[in-house]
Amino acid sequence: MWRSLLSLLVFAVPGLAQVHLASYFGDSMVLQRDRPVRVWGSGTPGAALRAGLGDHSAATTVSADGGWSLELAPLTASFEEQTLWVESGGERSERVGVLVGDVWVCGGQSNMEWTLRGTRDADVEIDSADSPHVRFLRLPKVARLEAQDDFPAQLWLRCVAPEVANCTGVGYYFARRLSRRLQVPIGLVDVSWGGTMAQHWVRSERLREVPEMAPYFTEFETSHGAWIEGGGEDGAARRLAADVAAWEQARVEAQAAGEREPGRPNPKAYEDPATHPHPGGMANGMIHPIAQATITGVLFYQGENNSFGESWKPFYATFPAVIEDWRAQFGRPDLPFGIIQIAGWSTRRSMTYDMNHHTNVVREVQFDTWRRSENTGLIVTFDTNSSRSIHPGRKQPVGERAARWALAEVHGVKQPGKDTLLEWRGPVYASSRIEAGKVVVEFEEETARGLVLDQDEDAGFYIAGEDQVFQHAQARVDGARLLVWSDAVSAPVAVRYGWSNL
Repeated sequence: MWRSLLSLLVFAVPGLAQVHLASYFGDSMVLQRDRPVRVWGSGTPGAALRAGLGDHSAATTVSADGGWSLELAPLTASFEEQTLWVESGGERSERVGVLVGDVWVCGGQSNMEWTLRGTRDADVEIDSADSPHVRFLRLPKVARLEAQDDFPAQLWLRCVAPEVANCTGVGYYFARRLSRRLQVPIGLVDVSWGGTMAQHWVRSERLREVPEMAPYFTEFETSHGAWIEGGGEDGAARRLAADVAAWEQARVEAQAAGEREPGRPNPKAYEDPATHPHPGGMANGMIHPIAQATITGVLFYQGENNSFGESWKPFYATFPAVIEDWRAQFGRPDLPFGIIQIAGWSTRRSMTYDMNHHTNVVREVQFDTWRRSENTGLIVTFDTNSSRSIHPGRKQPVGERAARWALAEVHGVKQPGKDTLLEWRGPVYASSRIEAGKVVVEFEEETARGLVLDQDEDAGFYIAGEDQVFQHAQARVDGARLLVWSDAVSAPVAVRYGWSNL
């Protein structure tokens, strides 16, 4: 691919320099500190090449396919704007205003994509944003059948008004807290895409191992095959033109008859299915192009679309596969991975509404994945939801909680005046037993310190006996323990908390 890209760049615009940095590298970007930094791009096959930043530089030779890659020695965090450069054959390309700090990839679906503009308090937050050392790059939405070496160039922006309005809300609050505490620049690479499922972010060869993925491959391959047989781009253009003409005629007839007008054909329905979300599509189009980047870690906020219909069925395998596959692509088996658990939503306020909703399955998979995967963190969000929207407007607590995990587990930040890590987890279940008709729940050491019932309300607790019928339960905090019971269940065998879509 580098060869075809190079030919396009060199011959489409006469006189254009024949040495290029990948689109990941831009003015005002942030490079990773304290690790060897990979720099890559395209050039003239066989040409000698050197790239550098400040006093750091390295040399290599452009490969036969026109691609090149090299490593700079670890860089020290710096708020001083520097110039990243690459030279080859008398040509030079530069990226100015570069800072050195920590770089985080922010992935997932719409709750990660949700910009600061759409969050609660955006009206005061955007205009008061003053973090020019926090920068973000939002990748274009690209899905492909084959792994892509690059993506259409985008600008790195700074977290100041008005640029910050388009920054991921969760990422903004996360980065702002990290930067304040660590005193380093922070770069965010936003690869989120609303409405996507876990399987869209995993390479297809890994997904083929999951039996429940078979229907998804069949559906995509059928639609893609039909699009090709229908003439590809040309055939789709003809069908769209014909359908638009038919629609225009139908609209005129409806107006004359005083009837409701039909909807206009949607051009997206005629596009190549391979450019829409499909198994492996975004792993190829959005992760592979940045996989050479040197980063600190990942935040991943996804799961809502896997709670619709039967989409939860492959999630037990596809969600942990995201972590495994991204770590493989980035070449970091220990890459820190923050799992943001999905919030709840409903059009009703009752906690009993749809207790068997698949959001519960999704949250359970996310919890289990955290417990089974090293160097991961679970950021709980179910209390941040609104009752009527799948997109909670309160992104600040989500970003702040993610930052607490990163500070404690990734950076080893300790509690003030203590030799223990900064607290970031809520109560984590450890065991339960039955005493005098009550379920006594105990938690892992230290996670239930200061345990209280929110506003002294015991909403969300359920208890069941041998009949497996869950009843509303009462609860009381007893030190670091929780007592749960119901007068309707004399011999309890199971207890639940928050097991609802809301």
